[in-house]
Amino acid sequence: MRETEAIRKRLLDWFKEEARDLPFRRTRDPYLIWLSEIILQQTRVDQGLPYYERFAAAFPTVTDLANAPEEAVLKLWEGLGYYTRARNLHAAAREIRDRHDGKLPDTARLLQMLPGVGRYTAGAVASIAYGERVPVVDGNVKRVLARLRQIADPVDDPAVEEDLWAIAEELVPARHPGEFNQAMMELGARVCTPRQPRCDACPLVDMCAARMAGVAESLPVRRAKKEVPQREMVVAVIQRADGCYLIGKRPSEGLLGGLWEFPGGELLPGDSHQQALQRACREVLNIDVWVGGLVACVRHAYTHFKVTLNVYRCDIIQGEPQPNEHTELRWIAPDDFDSVPFPKANHKFLTTLAPSEPDLFSAGE
Repeated sequence: MRETEAIRKRLLDWFKEEARDLPFRRTRDPYLIWLSEIILQQTRVDQGLPYYERFAAAFPTVTDLANAPEEAVLKLWEGLGYYTRARNLHAAAREIRDRHDGKLPDTARLLQMLPGVGRYTAGAVASIAYGERVPVVDGNVKRVLARLRQIADPVDDPAVEEDLWAIAEELVPARHPGEFNQAMMELGARVCTPRQPRCDACPLVDMCAARMAGVAESLPVRRAKKEVPQREMVVAVIQRADGCYLIGKRPSEGLLGGLWEFPGGELLPGDSHQQALQRACREVLNIDVWVGGLVACVRHAYTHFKVTLNVYRCDIIQGEPQPNEHTELRWIAPDDFDSVPFPKANHKFLTTLAPSEPDLFSAGE
């Protein structure tokens, strides 16, 4: 118990002196704290901060966010990735508006009932905004605890993860639980880093079992990662005589849900790019196309796979485009590209498209 009290005091004192001055730390508004936690999931602070500031400016209250069209939310989220977070954020805001009178629930248990709010986010919001004595365990906290207690088992093993939650719950104090939880995360982000931890700057250096055993840099241990699959895709850039391009809106559920994209499909074994595009356009759009020149070859990495997009200009030979796999199709001028949310991989070739000039080839060429 004496060691627990010492850990609490040292971390709180350290955080008081060393905490970064971040905008969401200057407020006790549960909505803004929740917003920051959702945006910063699997995202570095320097990357997520501009998004937080834009969202807070565009949607200063949870009701403002709830009342916004989904497309406006996705557009503001564009480039941050993990778009399920944005859709869940929007769905949760609507639930808060409709079922909680526009106020975030004030306990971790109730917060976890909202779409996209898991154990970590619920604990962070409940402890920081409402002062509830609940722990948080994210990647930074896992690293701190694994080193502090010299845990050699993989921290992404479910049983080990439960042990880490139990340790975190034991450590979090009744007074200032939000500050303590932030201190744990801050320590992991800035001092107890994955490589070359700054042990000389750590307030817990003489309590760290891994440091004393000389194994701090080898912890935490994680299970071996599976090989990342590679996918080869073909994409059709179809342009009308007026210079507008054909795009489709992906279904709300699933990967990149609700975003707009240039249509295409996966390259199957034995396919040429031309064959794959012609098949994809028949299946996805109910049209026959002539495949023209290569616009771009784009590589992009998602969490669980990598993809190569082979982008070709195409011309419609027969048929009228129908949304077989998209929820909606739209002809859009290049000047309006900024008005809709595109996946990051599509952004990598948007700039190669002519600003507003009509296509120069025809099906007969």
